[in-house]
Amino acid sequence: MQQLRQRILRRLSDGHFHSGQELAHTLGISRTAVWKHVQHIESNLGLTIGAVRGRGYRLTAPLELLDEQRIRRGLSGYAEQALEAMSLMISTASTNSSAAADLPTESGRARVWLAEHQFAGRGRRGRHWVSAFGESVYLSLAWRFDLPMSELSGLSLAAGVVVAEVLQRLGLESHWLKWPNDVMVDDRKLGGILVEAVGETGGPANAIVGVGLNVRVSPKHALQIDRPWTDLALAGAPAISRNQLAGMLIDALIGACGQYANSRLAPFLARWDVFDGLCGQRVNILHGSETLTGVYRGVSESGAVVLEGSEGLSEHLAGEVSLRRAGNQ
Repeated sequence: MQQLRQRILRRLSDGHFHSGQELAHTLGISRTAVWKHVQHIESNLGLTIGAVRGRGYRLTAPLELLDEQRIRRGLSGYAEQALEAMSLMISTASTNSSAAADLPTESGRARVWLAEHQFAGRGRRGRHWVSAFGESVYLSLAWRFDLPMSELSGLSLAAGVVVAEVLQRLGLESHWLKWPNDVMVDDRKLGGILVEAVGETGGPANAIVGVGLNVRVSPKHALQIDRPWTDLALAGAPAISRNQLAGMLIDALIGACGQYANSRLAPFLARWDVFDGLCGQRVNILHGSETLTGVYRGVSESGAVVLEGSEGLSEHLAGEVSLRRAGNQ
């Protein structure tokens, strides 16, 4: 069933009309079956497919669907060698959940999952990540480290650095990083990184690096987002193929995991500073029921936030950082 629906979507992705008879003949099914599949696509994936008697079906807007061959064109030789498998899905609960069910078994190897749509996408602290069909990039990369889990705490910063660098290479100039894993433009969220680790306390451990990046969010789906947001189109980025973007992100993340395995966070610290948008500003750090206030002084060698408060400098590996605005208590 999923393969049939995927083939229908690929036929309709150009935004042109395709007759029910043509689709039925191409797929080897009845016109009634085509209609039922179209209804399922609309109701379960949130797409709008118009139907006009005598002309057929068409998507209200063309889509660039994910394509493994096009994605692989963005991979370096090192990434190709390290990539154990790539899975492209029409819809899944979340790519991180899919990754957790099929982890690499060999150190220094990666497995990647990408989806057109997530119906239970997750952000940090369990927040829902709106994941409309075909509008953004939702990917997870799993990497097996010969490291104790405690040494993976800085991996989200390393991943953030290389995501920001990819966007910079593509011509975006206004983005910055908010510790530990948000990609921002002004005070609006462009993307997020969710790192989950599983394994033995003393190692080895598998890290799942999930990346959600808004490419072009439709007005209909924007209404579902309950926090300030933006996308690459609104942020003024040059038009970019989702497949090209996915390939560049996967290549950069594989490179980051390989470098982190050998050198931990050290090679990424100066690069983090380039994009760190909070340094020198007064911030709040929410940790459980406690709120700490001070001046943000960057990150330590371990990846912790360095906060200057009334009692001097302190380091914090957990919590949520936000700007302390005038009038905030």
